[in-house]
Parts: sequence; structure tokens; C-alpha cells
Amino acid sequence: MNDFAKILVRAGLLLLALLAFDRSVVASVDDAQSFALQAAEPYVKQGFQVREDYWGGDLGSGEKKAVRQQLFKGNEYWFWLGTEVDKAKVSVHVYDSDGKLAEQPDGWEKGHFAAAHVIPKATGSYFIIVSVEESAEERTHWALVYGFR
Repeated sequence: MNDFAKILVRAGLLLLALLAFDRSVVASVDDAQSFALQAAEPYVKQGFQVREDYWGGDLGSGEKKAVRQQLFKGNEYWFWLGTEVDKAKVSVHVYDSDGKLAEQPDGWEKGHFAAAHVIPKATGSYFIIVSVEESAEERTHWALVYGFR
């Protein structure tokens, strides 16, 4: 094989590796969102409308992320968190602008799914805290979706 052919083969392999890497990163975020939407399915049947907006990212074990969202008195909200890492343990909690826990007691955590239920007493900014409690991965992708009725 001549030098030009070797360079061409190496460049092609590098390009293929970069494309494969890029697709795996996108797939992880998409997978996390799919799991969050899967957690929402039973609530859609109860009349909740899931917003197209969602938040996502990656966190290490023990790390938290705060998301601010305007919620309106008179509505009822559920926030669903999911990750594609099967053995991860995640949580989601909602606080009002004064830092007081604002969620209902029927929120839940089931492995790589979690949910928080909120019926705001006042219209305002609320803080949704997502956390990766435990994970076998160094960084765990997560996605948070929400619905209202």
C-alpha cells in the first residue's frame, strides 16, 4: 500500500470513529429523555399535558443541578426525571422561591426514574433540584420533562 492510501485509510478510520463517538453522545441524551417521557406515560392517561421543553445534562454521583421554572397557581404539575443508566439512583425535588419544599408527598424515586408533584400555592419561580444520588458511571446523562393540567 502506498503512503497516500495509508493516509486515506487512517483519515477514514478517524472520521468513522468521530462519527460513532458523536452519535453515542447524542444517543445518551436522547435515551435519558426517552426514559423521562416513559415515566410520564401513566400521567398522560390522567390528563397531564407534557411540555416539549425539557432540561438535560450530565452529573457525577452526588451532584445536583437546579432548574428554575415559572409555575402558576391553579395548575397542577409533575416533573419526571430519567436516565439511561440502569443502576443509577436519581431524585427530583421542588422548592419555592423562599427555599421551602413545595412538592406533594406522592413524589417517588424508582432507580433511574424519579418524579415530583407540585400544586403551587402561588404563582412564581420554583426551583427543581435534580440529583444523581448513585451511579456506576463517572458522568450520568439525565433529562427532566414536565407536564401540567
